[in-house]
Amino acid sequence: MGILGWIVLGLLAGGIAKMLMPGRDPGGCLVTVLLGVGGALLGGWLGRTLFDTDLGTFFDLRTWGLAVAGAVLILLIHRLVFARSGD
Repeated sequence: MGILGWIVLGLLAGGIAKMLMPGRDPGGCLVTVLLGVGGALLGGWLGRTLFDTDLGTFFDLRTWGLAVAGAVLILLIHRLVFARSGD
């Protein structure tokens, strides 16, 4: 998968992660793409390390599952690190 595929996958995975975890997050579209691409990378690494499975092609369900799971994990970490005190 090329760089454009990673960006599109990251945008969509980040958007799905934000839909699964609604709430106020700092950042806009660029942060969503970065969280999604980072989530895809993290999901691929975790899948390879823990389950001995790799990311497939763009339209592979395994790729999307790992990317969204990684994006949700990164979004959760992002919220914990950048949480405002008093909210």
